[in-house]
Amino acid sequence: MSQIRTPNKDAYTLILEAIDQGVYRPGDRLVESELAERFGVSRTPIREALQRLETQSLLARDGRSLIVASLDHNQMAELYVVRTELEGLAARLAARHATEEEVKVLRDMIEEDRALLNDPAALARANRRFHRMIQLASHNRYLVQQLDLVHRSMALMATTSLAAEGRGANALVEHAAIVDAIARRDEEAADKALREHISVAFVTRLKLDSRKTA
Repeated sequence: MSQIRTPNKDAYTLILEAIDQGVYRPGDRLVESELAERFGVSRTPIREALQRLETQSLLARDGRSLIVASLDHNQMAELYVVRTELEGLAARLAARHATEEEVKVLRDMIEEDRALLNDPAALARANRRFHRMIQLASHNRYLVQQLDLVHRSMALMATTSLAAEGRGANALVEHAAIVDAIARRDEEAADKALREHISVAFVTRLKLDSRKTA
């Protein structure tokens, strides 16, 4: 296993990012010695990080082993409810507080993301960056902190709704509607557009999951 040297990040952040990036997926077993070798740190901070991630329900017990947790149907539905409320608020506040530069960055992201339509994994990463930019444009640090927690749990979903046929292109159209509302300073429209965007993503994910169990 090749060692990843990232001296400016602690073990918790390194493992969390690896889960978020799909290096470790739901059901994968995490072993202290392997993690210590991969990240080039001692086992003690790895052990402490694993305990912290277990406390946050990002890891689960499988016998004596720790595995990346997965979300059942009810947990996923609960997560989307919270995400919808918080992200709707973020869009509303962004419409009130976003600078012209932040709006331009959001528009540029949409244009750049068109090149990723045939790469769902890359588009999913770009999608997270887009949503985080809206959160930052809300200029509310406490809201950003809460949405960080939500998006950590989102990483426990094994697939992205952007993998569904045609979903990527439609998502970019929805992104544009959100940014247009923010640019107009229309708080109601920004809130509504973002809520509808997340609702469509949730329906798409439910359909994808139903095909797996059929």
